[in-house]
Amino acid sequence: MDLDAWWTVIDQARTAVGDRADDRNLPDDPLPPELTNLLVTLDAAEIIDFALLLIQVTDSAYRRPLWNAAYLIEGGCGDDGFMDFRHGLVLQGRETFTRAVADPDSLADLPVVALMSRDEGGWIGYESLSYLPREAYGRVTGETGSFDAAMEAAVPHMDRPARASGEDWDQEDDDENRRRLPRLAALFLDGDD
Repeated sequence: MDLDAWWTVIDQARTAVGDRADDRNLPDDPLPPELTNLLVTLDAAEIIDFALLLIQVTDSAYRRPLWNAAYLIEGGCGDDGFMDFRHGLVLQGRETFTRAVADPDSLADLPVVALMSRDEGGWIGYESLSYLPREAYGRVTGETGSFDAAMEAAVPHMDRPARASGEDWDQEDDDENRRRLPRLAALFLDGDD
């Protein structure tokens, strides 16, 4: 599976659930089960490829400016929260993901972010994305031991970042956030001074 095919699976799941694809805060969030159902149509090796590419894609977003945007959007964001945020960002689709990694302030364009800024619900992050390929593999093969073994063999040999890249700044500095993330700051900081 190459990266284009990988993103096609994500986009197919998004298309299948329609206007319910962008908000992970829904009590009956339809996107993760739909993605799992699409993964079940792949063979076992493709599901492992999907899981490995998921790691590579989320690692590509392990960037300080994006983390600082997530911190602003969520009102705080630690290590685990940033992993969840990146997983949820994957579920926003390739175009949104790519744009956000290049320009985290572009997240201000997302309707779910606008909802979050007004405390009207909404959520981007998704905690369990890495479990979906394992679940699909188990449904296809009837077991997950060989999936776990394949991942344990492959992941240590992957070139993974030790820490987030890119320029950092104090996440609590509202003036700096306004300078670096002006559109997000307008949504989340106006009136807080």
